[in-house]
Amino acid sequence: MNIQLVDIFRPFLGKLTWRRSSSSKVIYLTFDDGPVPEVTPLVLDLLDKYNVKATFFCVGENVRKYPELYKEILRRGHRTGNHTFNHIKGFNVPTSEYVANVDKAAEYIDSKLFRPPYGRIKRNQIRKLKSRYEIIMWDLLTFDYSQKMEKEAIMNRVKHQSRNGSIVVFHDSLKAKNNMLSVLPLAIEFWNSKDYTFELL
Repeated sequence: MNIQLVDIFRPFLGKLTWRRSSSSKVIYLTFDDGPVPEVTPLVLDLLDKYNVKATFFCVGENVRKYPELYKEILRRGHRTGNHTFNHIKGFNVPTSEYVANVDKAAEYIDSKLFRPPYGRIKRNQIRKLKSRYEIIMWDLLTFDYSQKMEKEAIMNRVKHQSRNGSIVVFHDSLKAKNNMLSVLPLAIEFWNSKDYTFELL
C-alpha cells in the first residue's frame, strides 16, 4: 500500500482535493506560478510534443502582465486555475484580505479551480472559498523550484510517489525553469511507460 504523508494530514485540513479517483491509471499534471514568457511557452511546446494536457494555476498579476500568453494556454487546450493575485501565503494574512486577493485574480482568471500558494491556507479561508471553488492541493510535489534538488532526486520522487489519480505539481516559473525543463520530459516518458494517461482537473 502506497501511503503518503498527505494521506495522514488530509483529514485535518477539511474537504480539499488532494488526489482524484484511484480507480484508473490517470495523472493530473499541474503547473503553478505562471504564466511567464521565459518559461511557459517552453512548457507548452513540451506538452504539445507529448500530446499531454495540463492544468495551469496562474498568478493573477502575471496574467494581467501577459494576457496573450494566458490565452495561449487555453488555446492549446489546457485548463487554468486561480493561484491568488500576488502569490500570497494564507497563513500570513487575514481571511478578508486573502479572499479579496483571490477575487482580484478572478478578474483575470475565469476558473472554478483554486490552489493556495505554498499550500498554506487557513480553515476560515477554506470556508469562505469552498462554495465558489474546488480547492486543489496535490499528492506529488516535485520540488522543482528547489536549488537543492537535482534532476535524479526529483525523478526518484516521481517514480516512487506516482499512483492512480496523482495530482502532480511542477512550476512554470523562473526559479524552477532548469529543473522543471530537464525533468518534465523524463517524467512524462516514465508515466507513459507505466501506461498512465493524462487528464485535466
